Amino acid sequence: MRIGTVKEIKHNEYRVGLTPNNVREYINNGHEVFVQAGAGLGSSLTDEDYTAAGAKILPTAKDVWETCEMVAKVKEPLPDEYPLIREGQIVYTYLHLAADKTLTETLLSTKSKAVAYETIRDAAGGLPLLRPMSEIAGKLSVQAGARCLERPVGGRGVLLGGAVGVDKGNIVIIGGGIVGTGALKTAMGLGANVTIFDNNFDRLTYLDDVFGVRTMYSTMANIEAALPEADLVIGAVLIPGAAAPKLIKREFLKSMKPGSVIVDVAVDQGGCCETTKATYHDNPTFIVDGVIHYCVANMPGAVSQTSTFALTNATLRYGLKIANMGLEAAVKTDPGLMLGVNCYKGHLTCEPVARDFGLTYTAPESLL
Repeated sequence: MRIGTVKEIKHNEYRVGLTPNNVREYINNGHEVFVQAGAGLGSSLTDEDYTAAGAKILPTAKDVWETCEMVAKVKEPLPDEYPLIREGQIVYTYLHLAADKTLTETLLSTKSKAVAYETIRDAAGGLPLLRPMSEIAGKLSVQAGARCLERPVGGRGVLLGGAVGVDKGNIVIIGGGIVGTGALKTAMGLGANVTIFDNNFDRLTYLDDVFGVRTMYSTMANIEAALPEADLVIGAVLIPGAAAPKLIKREFLKSMKPGSVIVDVAVDQGGCCETTKATYHDNPTFIVDGVIHYCVANMPGAVSQTSTFALTNATLRYGLKIANMGLEAAVKTDPGLMLGVNCYKGHLTCEPVARDFGLTYTAPESLL
C-alpha cells in the first residue's frame, strides 16, 4: 500500500501523522511511504530524517493525496483539503465528527473511507488512540489554567499550590477518565485542593482510594454548587464519538469568582460548557461574565514533539494492520477497529454522530 502524511494546516498545529520510525515499520512490511516536504518540522523532524528512513519526499500536500491510498494525519481535514480526498481513499486521523456536520457531510460526499482515531477501541473497551493525547491534554490543562490565573493576564492572581500561611487554590475537575486523571496528577503535584466529578461510582472509588482527593457524583446541581469556590475548572468530559454534554450552564458563571478560569478540554467534541468556542494557541482565551475561558481545540499541539511520538506510537499498530490486510479484511479481525470506521463509501457508520445530526446510520458490519 502507498501510505502518506502531510503538513497539518490547522492553525498552530505542529504535530505530524508519521515519524521516521513509523516510516521504517511500514517499509519493512513492504509498503511505500510518501511525506510532504516540511511536514515534520513542527515536531523537530526534518525531511532528511524521513529520507534516511526510506520515505519519498513530495513537494506538496496535493502530491501526497494524489499518490497515496491511505493518508495518516493528526487533525481532521479542513476545507482546503476537502477537494483532495478521493473516492475509496483511507483517511486515518482524528475526526471528531460530532463537532462538525460540514466535515461529516463532506466525507460522505467523497465516498472515502474515514477511520477516526478517537472511536477505535481495544479489547478491554478502552480508547487506545485517544488515551495518549487525553493524558497530555489533561496535564496541560492545569499548566494552562495556572498561567491564566496569573494577574498580568487577567486572572485572580492565585498560585494553585498556595504558600505558607496562605490557602491553596481550588481546582474542580469534571470527568474522571484519562483527561481528568492526567489533570488530577498535575494538580496534586502542584499541591492544589482538588475536587473531581464523575458519574461512575467505581471510577470515583478508584480515584478516592488511589489519590485521596475529594470526589463528587456528577450531577448538574453538584457542579453548580462547586463552582463558586473554584479558582480553576477543567472540563474533562467524554462520550466517545458524541457531542459533549453541556454540564456548565451560562447562568452558572455568574456565581463564579471574577478572574477564575475554565479550561474546556472537551472543546473537540463541542465543549461541556455552554459558553465554549474553539480557540488557538496564539489567542487561547476569552472572557464571559468575568470568567476566563481557555478552549484550545488542539492542546497537545503545544508540546508537539512529545505529542507526535506519543500519538504515532499508538496509531502505528492499527495503521500497519490496515496497510497489511486492507481495511475491509482488517476490521473483520478486529471489532475495535471496526468501531473506528466513521464513514465508508458514502455511508455514515458512526451511530452517535448520526444520532446527533439526525442523519442516516448504517452499521459498518453490513458494508465491510
